[in-house]
Amino acid sequence: MTPKVSDVLGIINKIAPVAFAEGWDNVGLQVGDPALSTSRIMVALDAGKEALETAISARCQLLLTHHPFLFQSIKKIDISNPSGNLIALAIKNDLAIISLHTNFDIADGGINDLLAERLGINSCVPIKITFREELRKLSVFVPKGYEDKVLEQLFRFSGFMGNYSDCSFQSRGIGTFKPLAGARPFTGTPGTRENAEETRIEVLLRNDDVSAAVNALLKVHPYEEPAFDIYPVLNAGKSSGLGRIGMLDRDVSLETFAGIIKEEFALQGLRFVGDSRSRVRKIAVCGGSGASLLRDAKRLGADVLVTGDIKYHDAQDARMLGIALIDMGHFASESLMICGLAARLRQELSGKGYEAEILVCEEEKDPFSFL
Repeated sequence: MTPKVSDVLGIINKIAPVAFAEGWDNVGLQVGDPALSTSRIMVALDAGKEALETAISARCQLLLTHHPFLFQSIKKIDISNPSGNLIALAIKNDLAIISLHTNFDIADGGINDLLAERLGINSCVPIKITFREELRKLSVFVPKGYEDKVLEQLFRFSGFMGNYSDCSFQSRGIGTFKPLAGARPFTGTPGTRENAEETRIEVLLRNDDVSAAVNALLKVHPYEEPAFDIYPVLNAGKSSGLGRIGMLDRDVSLETFAGIIKEEFALQGLRFVGDSRSRVRKIAVCGGSGASLLRDAKRLGADVLVTGDIKYHDAQDARMLGIALIDMGHFASESLMICGLAARLRQELSGKGYEAEILVCEEEKDPFSFL
């Protein structure tokens, strides 16, 4: 079965939920028809000329990029300028474009987790929390003997508490009801008040899953009119955020760690701030431009922040704060998303029974060169 653009968009929203994206960002479908079938999909870092032409040449119907194709509002599409020409190129060739930017930075398994894993950083947590899941509690009354059937459906959406799954609470009681004219009761006689042994089941749900969970509940519940309640709760759900901070297996000198990064990513060069002989073990990383996380990283006890696009005043701030900085470049710190996202997408598509070829764009290069 060949997926449509809308199907891929749904999978992308599972990998990197749109709700994670920063308010200034522009993620999701940028150009194209959601109903378009997509048998060939390409993944790239940028939606630039190289990526578009490569995707079109490879007969792809969909291009997935990290950096947004359309970042700011546009008032006209003038094909005589570069941006307008790229929009026209995509539309003329029926190439849909989906971008996942800060939502993929923040998501589990996204750019920052890929970067941390590549550098051997363990026990990672976000540097700065930017999103907390909203939770709801669902309680439902079911007749005795139907608890497992109902829970089997609800656990598809709920029951997760930290490292535990299938979490619920059950309490027994007596329910009363009187079927009126026209009712088709599961048990009892119309016009007669009935007593029934029932179990109250309680589960926690993510707010985004409430509608789907209720629909699943209604399909399996034996009652004609199931009784259930949905409560807002003050409990905080899972936290997500920008950057990652964790530990190396052992401490190394700043110079050694910078050399490891240079070799691992085959860099022509990199810059660092700090005493080359200082020992580092607690490492903060942020793909792209992460200097804004400098103080958060220091507050969490990081010895060094690894990112890109370091400016002069960022370097001065780091020296005053007493934290080292490594600038590995914007492109290098994010380009690993290409193969990482491609592998994840293959897995998700296969799991849903979709067939599509996933290609990676190999034509993109770091715009900077070193003497």
